[in-house]
Amino acid sequence: MSTSPVPLRMVEVSGAEALWLLEGNTLGRLVYMQRDLTVVRPARHVWEYGRLIVRTPVPAPAVPETATYHADEIRAVHGTGWTVTVSGPAEVITDPDEAAHYRRTLSGWAHGPHDTLLCLHPKTVTGFRLARAEV
Repeated sequence: MSTSPVPLRMVEVSGAEALWLLEGNTLGRLVYMQRDLTVVRPARHVWEYGRLIVRTPVPAPAVPETATYHADEIRAVHGTGWTVTVSGPAEVITDPDEAAHYRRTLSGWAHGPHDTLLCLHPKTVTGFRLARAEV
């Protein structure tokens, strides 16, 4: 005996709620264009002082002027969760003291030239909650 799938819906949330959801999570993905291809890299993040600090295995020269960061938490069994996308200007963190602080705070995947810390200044924040549709 099988049951029919539960209808799902997406509900847009305010920017403040989207940032609150982002604050409660540390995993995401950095998305950017390189040589006319979309590149997706795993990343860890922390929200501090109105900016998103991201640690990702991307060579520093490849960091674009504008980047997109995506994080989500999906509970497939329950059909609930959320998704948040943040876009804005990005810059590599070059201050050694600040970089050392964030290297201690955020664990990375790679160490060396392909382990970059960047600061994303959000210009656009979009968030959705995934929920079961009312029947």
